[in-house]
Amino acid sequence: MKKLLPLLLAPALALTAMAKKFDQLALTPPMGWNTWNTFAADIHESLIRQTADAMVANGMRDAGYVYIVIDDCWSLKQRDANGNLVPDPQKFPSGMKALGDYLHERGFKFGIYSCAGTRTCGDYPGSWGHEFQDARLFASWGVDYLKYDWCNHGTADARDAYTRMRDALFAAGRPVVFSICEWGQNKPWEWAADVGHLWRTTGDIYDSYDGRKGWESGWKRLLDQQYSLVENVGADGLNKFAGPGHWNDPDMLEVGNSGLTLAESRAHFSLWCILAAPLMAGNDVARMSPAIRAILTDRDVIAIDQDKLGKQGFRALAEPAKAIEVWIKPLSGGDWAVCALNTSNAAADLTLEWDRLWTLDRRTYQVRDVWAKKDAGDTSKPLTVRVDSHDVALFRLSFAK
Repeated sequence: MKKLLPLLLAPALALTAMAKKFDQLALTPPMGWNTWNTFAADIHESLIRQTADAMVANGMRDAGYVYIVIDDCWSLKQRDANGNLVPDPQKFPSGMKALGDYLHERGFKFGIYSCAGTRTCGDYPGSWGHEFQDARLFASWGVDYLKYDWCNHGTADARDAYTRMRDALFAAGRPVVFSICEWGQNKPWEWAADVGHLWRTTGDIYDSYDGRKGWESGWKRLLDQQYSLVENVGADGLNKFAGPGHWNDPDMLEVGNSGLTLAESRAHFSLWCILAAPLMAGNDVARMSPAIRAILTDRDVIAIDQDKLGKQGFRALAEPAKAIEVWIKPLSGGDWAVCALNTSNAAADLTLEWDRLWTLDRRTYQVRDVWAKKDAGDTSKPLTVRVDSHDVALFRLSFAK
């Protein structure tokens, strides 16, 4: 029996070692690009290669956008005779391994999509009952990131379904960032930190400020839901569930897509950084304007999202009559990020009364206007700024020397 013990313990020890490797992933919110918001089912390997090349040329890769994720509709409609998923040969004639190699050679990480149900949301084969088989296949392709959806799941228990895929990824032996996309329906913030690296807290986004169409919502509605969810889970809210290796995800970015003004894109990006949200671009990055490129690659704003402290921001003040919301985020070294949103349909003067932000102590902070790249005094007196409709003023506060 003593001789058998090492053999019996070996699988458990191997899984423990793999779990430790997974724990070292996504120590800051993942950044990358996903096919869905712009291209949906109209995807192919040339698009992915061209996008990767564009992200090298336009500075996105070097700014931190390293995960390139192929979303739904990449496979054939049925598995092969051995039960394997098969990439659509019309869309991906070179195969997924070759595409993954192309991305890796250019400094990117390779992301793929599947679903916890029997069929994906686009009616392609899901991974239900094939978790270990699919995880081995993904590992053989060099996959680094898995977005795992929640359509056609029947009566399945979400925690069980996602845990089975986590265990399958562990067993496959390749560390993979695991993105849980079950739309917040089963309160994943309460259980998912030991299962995945990020979990959706809302339904889907689309390129609108505060519109609604079916299951999809504009980014301001999703932002509001972050606050309403905070109220529903107690005084500390969702913030306490986010941190290095485990992040609340209010869905991908619509920055640069046609339904948003430039101001709305800037505000959307700023507030997702305040939320310590994953930054998964969803626009056509090969054809974006210089102004949108400047938003997506602004190192000072990205630094707020990627701050090593790993704290999620929260809404500190909302005054509809004054058309202002103030969202704040604690940062490393005692700094704070403060974002003032103009919620009106016209430009407005927004006044930041620093002493009303109760989380700041009584010390005086130096104020830096992050987007304008200039100093803006200190917190010893209120600051009034002119802000366009649905735009923001974003500041970084540091202790005065």
